Amino acid sequence: MEGEAPEEKSVLSEVKKQLRLAVPLVVGCLLQKIILTISIMFVGHLGELALASASLATSFASSSGFYLMTGMAWSLDTLCGQAFGAEQHRLVGVYKQRAMLVLGLVSIPVAVIWAFAGEILVWFRQDPEIAAGAGSYLRWLIPAVFLFGQLQCHVMFLQAQNTVLPVMLSSGITVGVHVAICGLLVRRLRLGIHGAALGIVFSYFFNMSCLALYVRLAPSCKKTWAGFSREAFRGIPAFLKLAVPSALMVCLECWAFELLMLLSGLLPNPKLEMAVLSICFNTYVLAFMVPMGLGFAASIRVSNELGAGRPQTACLATRVVMLLAFSMGLFVALVMVVSRNRLGYVYTDVEEVVLYSSKIMPILAACFFFDSIQCVLSGVVRGCGRQNVGAFINLAAYYLVGIPAASIFSFVCHLKGKGLWFGILCGVAVQMLLILFITLRTSWNKQASKAKDRVFRSTSSADMKTFGTQQANGCNSVGNEAQGITEETKCSRVT
Repeated sequence: MEGEAPEEKSVLSEVKKQLRLAVPLVVGCLLQKIILTISIMFVGHLGELALASASLATSFASSSGFYLMTGMAWSLDTLCGQAFGAEQHRLVGVYKQRAMLVLGLVSIPVAVIWAFAGEILVWFRQDPEIAAGAGSYLRWLIPAVFLFGQLQCHVMFLQAQNTVLPVMLSSGITVGVHVAICGLLVRRLRLGIHGAALGIVFSYFFNMSCLALYVRLAPSCKKTWAGFSREAFRGIPAFLKLAVPSALMVCLECWAFELLMLLSGLLPNPKLEMAVLSICFNTYVLAFMVPMGLGFAASIRVSNELGAGRPQTACLATRVVMLLAFSMGLFVALVMVVSRNRLGYVYTDVEEVVLYSSKIMPILAACFFFDSIQCVLSGVVRGCGRQNVGAFINLAAYYLVGIPAASIFSFVCHLKGKGLWFGILCGVAVQMLLILFITLRTSWNKQASKAKDRVFRSTSSADMKTFGTQQANGCNSVGNEAQGITEETKCSRVT
């Protein structure tokens, strides 16, 4: 292992590095998230049926496609981050191409599911009229699933190299473009909900195109992007071994929150329960962009340092991000509690809904606090490449504890909406404690060794032979001009 530089051991230095990454990442996450919300806001002015159809379609699209694409792309946190830390720059681009290929293929069955979404939703006993509208919306949205996967690959590729400002700026410009496009398609051309879906497609295409141009033209990407390579077609099984558990980590957690909405529809006065849950959920998601940004920063720092063979710096990065998450989570949770009587008015003027949501906010705040810590620890898990462990933890926390507890609190203890959040709070707390236990018992030297093996195992034997030949030739040419003993010394350093 390389010697640790004294300045890298400084906590203050590590805090600055992480905040420099986290702030643009938080803003970028928020900007990317609100694209779907903006389309729903435009649809909301078309009537209740259109709004209900678009909302159901968005939930279906996220559960069946976007979460899957996001999770699989997040495997690049490990692969690209460790390869970049190890200075295997060409391999960073190969990983990105491999992910683009796999996600493109996975998008095909997702597109087929979306094409028949209307029939699937009716089979799940959804209102036929709303299901038909949602199915139509999803058919127009099908190109978006292909574009979204490729967009996420570009985002992860750049983030792994600590290039976060272009992602944030591209996302910001895309939001402005999306508002204009939705206004044109929905209002001017009167395409209705189809126009809102097309707006999403165009915005994802625009954002991906901006990042693709940056990757190809920016000097900072010259080492990591050398054009398309046949090597992307090799090593796909190894990629899937990391991408599948990475997708499960994301999907298992997100599906649990989607199940809350379904369970709320089974409670007495479902309209009130679903309205309150929607307010709480949207508030939670917006606030969650902050720990998500910190989680990405943790993943970048840990993967880069492990790839570079600096396990103690990776350990320091983990400790620092845990402290930042604890402070930030506590602050945001206190804000939720203090402003609980006013937050509801941001979404509605109905007093009953506002009063009910204010009673749930303290539970939501506690849930957010635990979730903030687990989110950054999940970033550390991704940075280490331990997604398989994370997937099992999420399965146990939400489906053996969280959802069963939510059902018991809501329907047996008659706590209704409060019971749902109590159950999720139990699941999130168990999730956080398990990931914390795994993190505290991590052998960082072992993780650095695994990172080295992962990076150099991905390099084909043919490439290694080519590399060795080039280096040998370099040594020979140097030796022709220097003394024999100097030539021998230099060649021994290369080998």
